[in-house]
Amino acid sequence: MTETTKTHVILLSCGSFNPITKGHIHMFEKAREYLHKTGRFIVIGGIISPVHDSYGKPGLVPSRHRLTMCQLAVQSSDWIRVDPWECYQDTWQTTCSVLEHHRDLMKRVTGCILSNVNTPSTTPVIGQPQNTTSPIYQNSNTANKPTAIKLWGKMSESLGKICCVRPHVERFTFVDENANLGTAMRYEEIELRILLLCGSDLLESFCIPGLWNESDMEVIVGDFGIVVVPRDGVDTERIMNHSSVLRKHKDNIVVVKDDLNHPMSVVSSTKSRLALQHGDGHVVDYLSQPVIDYILQSQLYINASG
Repeated sequence: MTETTKTHVILLSCGSFNPITKGHIHMFEKAREYLHKTGRFIVIGGIISPVHDSYGKPGLVPSRHRLTMCQLAVQSSDWIRVDPWECYQDTWQTTCSVLEHHRDLMKRVTGCILSNVNTPSTTPVIGQPQNTTSPIYQNSNTANKPTAIKLWGKMSESLGKICCVRPHVERFTFVDENANLGTAMRYEEIELRILLLCGSDLLESFCIPGLWNESDMEVIVGDFGIVVVPRDGVDTERIMNHSSVLRKHKDNIVVVKDDLNHPMSVVSSTKSRLALQHGDGHVVDYLSQPVIDYILQSQLYINASG
């Protein structure tokens, strides 16, 4: 498949990021690498969406700190950005509503074909490439066809035209849904998918009775699709067989396979907090230095429990 016939993907990761670790960034990198290797996808961007303060998780530090730490963690990345929308809402938002927000926003900003909710995709997440379908591009002139880099750059530019700075965290921009996009460049010819990026722990939580709204699960897995980067030794096949929704939409779940166990796969926010509380020097293996510096400066987690 050529670049013009591949599906363009934005990876969206929701979570506490309390704090964001090297493992979180590694998850993005491994997912992008694996999707590219399939030959059917181009990952054009990644979005980190920290959870709202009202989520109620013990030891969750205020979102202004978590947003800043996330921004510090991705400051050298040219494709992952931090989005504060979820934190700025009046209350906690479901994962499903966050996905739908970004789907609607990207459709407005880019004019792309978003093949997630209620729109059939020409490229399934799993399965054989659909080479029998007609190309997305109808114009044979390739000179001006938008590339992945051009698309993500134009999206960032367009978002910049409609954002306003909110108080409390000046470094972040907030997209105004009521703003007028004017004559922003459109990319109708590119098929764009937003996929939820997660670890195997989130996948396993789908199997816990009553934890997830079943209609939300149908939308998340069936309409959007998920990319799972499992921890070492986790049997994702067994997990998927324990949920009727996961079994039903098994072809819409990408499990990132890694030939070699990577040390980042066992890094977690919990381990990082414990290392900080006990003055464990291994914290440098879990967190980037700018994040560590900010934590020490702000005195976060040092006396926290959990």
